[in-house]
Amino acid sequence: MLQMTRAPSRADAAPRRGALLAPLLVGALLAGLAPTALGAPPAGPDATPAATPADAGSPLATSPAVPESSPDTRGLDQEIQDLKKDVVDLNKDLFILEEELLFPANTQVAVFLSVDVGQFFALDSVQLKLDRKEVINYLYTPREAEALLKGGVQRLYLGNLKVGAHELVAFFNGKGPNQRAYKRGASLRFEKGVGAKYLELKIDDRQRKLQPEFEIKDWE
Repeated sequence: MLQMTRAPSRADAAPRRGALLAPLLVGALLAGLAPTALGAPPAGPDATPAATPADAGSPLATSPAVPESSPDTRGLDQEIQDLKKDVVDLNKDLFILEEELLFPANTQVAVFLSVDVGQFFALDSVQLKLDRKEVINYLYTPREAEALLKGGVQRLYLGNLKVGAHELVAFFNGKGPNQRAYKRGASLRFEKGVGAKYLELKIDDRQRKLQPEFEIKDWE
C-alpha cells in the first residue's frame, strides 16, 4: 500500500528557507565586523597585540625609565690639568727670579757635587767652609746617595762672593774600605772675577790606590 505524502506548499517553504538563511546571514555579518569591535587582535602579518595596562602589583609593572644624567667632566679635568701646569711654570719662574735677585750673576758662586764611587767609599755627609766660615753641612739620605751613584749631580751650595781671592774647603764623611769610618778633606784657592763662579766637588774610586779620591774642580 502506497503511502501518500502531501507536497509542500509555498507557505510552508518560506519559513524553512528563512531558518536555513539565518545562520548564513549571522556568519556574514560577524565576518564583516571590524576585529576590534569583537575584542580580537587585528589580523595581518604586522599586527601586534594591543597593550593592556599592567596591574600595579604585577611583577611586569615597571616604573618608566629615567635617563641617567652623567655630566661631562672631561672639560673640567682638562682645565684642572692646565691650571696645575700653569702653577708649576709660575713657581719655576718665581724661583729663577728669586735666585737672580738674591744671587746676582756678578757675585754668584755655586758649588756642585758629583760621585763616581761605590767600591771604596759610601758618602754620608759633606761640610763646606768658604773663607774659613762654614756655609753648609749636608747629611745624605740613602735615596739621595743612590741618586748620586746613578750619575746625579747636586747643587750643594749657592751664595754670593765679592771679586777677589777666596778659599773653599770640603770635608767628606762616610764609610771607606771594610765599612770603616772614613773622613777626608780637599781644598781649593780660586779667584772670583766679574760673573758667576762654578766649582765642583768630585769623589772618584782609584783602582790603583784602592781608595777614594776627593778633589775640587774650578769651572773656568
